[in-house]
Formats: sequence, structure tokens, C-alpha cells
Amino acid sequence: MLLLNASFEPLTTLPLRRAVLLVLREKAEVVHRDEAGALLHSATRTYEVPSVIRLRRYINVPHGRRVPLTRVALMRRDRHTCGYCGKRAETIDHVIPRSRGGAHVWENVVAACKPCNHRKADKFLDEIGWQLNVTPKVPKGPHWRLINGDLHGDPQWEPYTGHLAA
Repeated sequence: MLLLNASFEPLTTLPLRRAVLLVLREKAEVVHRDEAGALLHSATRTYEVPSVIRLRRYINVPHGRRVPLTRVALMRRDRHTCGYCGKRAETIDHVIPRSRGGAHVWENVVAACKPCNHRKADKFLDEIGWQLNVTPKVPKGPHWRLINGDLHGDPQWEPYTGHLAA
């Protein structure tokens, strides 16, 4: 589910349960329902599943905050591509190993395929003669707030997220 601010600015994506609770508690209203017409059933009522909801009250979003480093966010930043060989990445790797003083920060973490991650282990790149194909950076931009979901997951989201996909 896509959550919009009262100003129709996209805030984040959230699980169905959270979206329904916001609507039932009258903290949000449904803007678009699920295109497939999915329904939720309780003991006494039936509800249409929302696709896009909007908060009834505006909340101020601090845009200068650093994007939290999560596995999902890292894989999105690196486009599921290994920073060492360019193949499909399934794991994350600390360029400077944590066991040797490396920090768990955006600038020290890359997506990696399992073979590269295993071969590198806790070594420095110069010890094994490797170099990175990418420069790890902190992601920036408003679209990173929508990290939990696919920006193109639902066509009904397009009017609200289309400008963020760039």
C-alpha cells in the first residue's frame, strides 16, 4: 500500500495490515482501492483492500535525514549487482571488513554475489588484488523514502510516484 501525506506527497509503502488500521482508526482515507477488487473479511464486515491511502492530517517530513542502511535499500542502490564481478548479487559485503575496523555505513557496504563474498572473506581488497567496480555512496533523493516497495508495483501509484522514479 502506498501512503500519501495529506498534501498527496508519497511518504512510504506499508503492509496491508497497517494501512487498514490507519483507515479504520480514521487517521487515513482510501484514495484508490485495489484494482483486482480484493476484499478483507471480518466476523461482521467486509472491506475493500486499498492500494493508495492518504493521511487526514499533514505530517512534516524532515528531508535532510540520512537514508537508513538496510539490506533491501542496499540491493536497490546497487541494482542487485555484485560490486566486484558484476553478476547477480544475493548478499552484502563490507569493503573494509568489520572484523578489521570497517564500519557498517553506506560508504563501506556493497552488494555481492555469494562466490565473491566467500572468496573475499575478511580480507582487504589490495590483499587479494581486487578493486570495486562501483563507489559506494549514500543514496539521496525523495524516492528513497519508498524503499519498502516497488515504485512501479501498482499502476494506480503512478500519479504520485512517477516523478520519483527518475
